[in-house]
Parts: sequence; C-alpha cells; structure tokens
Amino acid sequence: MLTDGGLETDLLYNRGIDLPCFAAIVLLRTPEGRAALGEYYRPYLDLARDLGTGFILESPTWRASPDWAAPLGLDQTELDQLNVAAIDLMRGLCAEYAADLPQIVISGCIGPRGDGYVPGKLMGAAEATDYHARQVRVLASAGADMVSALTMTNVAEATGIVHAARQVDVPVVISFTVETDGRLPTGDTLMDAVTAVDAATGGHAAYFMVNCAHPDHFAAVLDQGAAWTQRLRGIRANASRCSHEELNAMTELDAGDPTELGQLYRALLATQPQLTVLGGCCGTDLRHVTAVARACLNHA
Repeated sequence: MLTDGGLETDLLYNRGIDLPCFAAIVLLRTPEGRAALGEYYRPYLDLARDLGTGFILESPTWRASPDWAAPLGLDQTELDQLNVAAIDLMRGLCAEYAADLPQIVISGCIGPRGDGYVPGKLMGAAEATDYHARQVRVLASAGADMVSALTMTNVAEATGIVHAARQVDVPVVISFTVETDGRLPTGDTLMDAVTAVDAATGGHAAYFMVNCAHPDHFAAVLDQGAAWTQRLRGIRANASRCSHEELNAMTELDAGDPTELGQLYRALLATQPQLTVLGGCCGTDLRHVTAVARACLNHA
C-alpha cells in the first residue's frame, strides 16, 4: 500500500500555498483550496494505478483537532464541518479511482494535540481519550475506513487515541515520531512505546508506523525478527536527515535525495519485510514516493 508524501511541506514550499498553523484543513473552506488538494492527491493515485498497488488516502486533517479551532479562526462546529468535508473529498477521489486500483482505504488523519515535535504538557491517557474523541467520532461518522494518528510524541496520547477509536468501533493506526537517536521526544524507546500502547489497549491498534524522521534515525533500533517490530507495518520518513529542532528553524525546504531515500526504504524492507505501507513525510513529494515505490517493488 502506498500513501502520499509530505502534504503540508509540499503545499507550502513547492506550491506556494499558505497554511496558517501548518493546517491544510483550511483549504477546504474554498473551491480553490479544494481543487489544490485534489491536484495534490491525484498524482499519487496515478502512481499507485501505474504500479498496481493499493493506496491509503490520508485526509488533510492532521491539524484539525479541537484546540486548533481558535488559532485558525474557527468555532468547533466549523472545524467539525471541515473534518467532514475532508472525508468527503477523500470519498470523491476514491470513487474516481476505485476501478483502477486493487484497494483504496480512506484514513482520517489525527495529529498530536500540541506541537508535532515537542511533547509539551503531557496528558494522561484518559484526558487524551476525551480530547481526541470528538475528531475521531466526526471522521468515523463521515465515512473514514480507519483513523491514523501521525507524529505521536508520547505513549499516553497514543493510548488515548486508541481508546477513542475503540469507542466508535473504527480501526486505528498509531504512528510515532522519533529523534535522531531513535527515541520518542519523551525519551521512550520505540520498542517500549509500541509495547506500552499494546499493553494498555489489549493490542487494539491495527498496526504501528514511524513518521517524520529519516530512516537513519530509526533503522538501527528495528530488531530483525523481534516480536514488537512485527507490529510495525508502515514508514513515512522525512526527506531530510536534520533533527526536529533543525527542521523547525529552517526557512528553506531540505528535500534530500529521492533516489537515496528509495534505497534506504529498500534496505529496511530487507530486514523488516512486514513493512507494507510506504509513503513520505516532511520534505517529501511525488518524486520521493515514486523512488520509494520503485525501489521496494523491485526488491519484492
């Protein structure tokens, strides 16, 4: 299964589209914004069609949970409506390509309550459940096949999202981000984070992923054949080797080397063949996902 690249960085740096608070959800307020999102997603669907893979349509709702309404100049009802509009857009794209791809999955994307790189004030799992329940419920009711929590920085918030998804009986995926040492921003190892969320939720998450980190930052911590790594099914890596702190300070995009990134994914698959969901994150675009797909399909 392929998915897209770094939606927000592509729109900002490659297409010159302003995203207040790094929130692509605002584009759904206008016909022009909705058209721009369609133009972003279609080439990825074309790639999946040409290569004969399935595709996960990740909605542009990463920064669309309740706390972000006020900074975006919205009330909660308007934000809910934009979350629904995002899934409607995904449904339209799905209908457009359904006959051409073996499988398309619509995923409602959920981001962290706070900054994507810094844990900030940590919630307990119960508070995280209460906080994220509204967006999870809206996305599921709108027709998302599953929800995916991307760029998770800590165990408690990830656990809460799994509980929130369970309340409305929608499959859920948890994707952690890691620093250059392969650990979560809280200092937890990736192994401990995955096993802790599974222990707290009875293994309810459909699978886990890593996103918003370069393969060099986490490849060494993936133990070949270890039980916990079998729960890791997807990678959405950054194009850049820079740390989160360095990326935050950048004024220009570091797009890295798409071909090299594809080879790094291929090397990961050589030891982690359970990885079947492949896409990109910050700094990546269609070039990177194409290189990844071609390298990994050739490997398969």
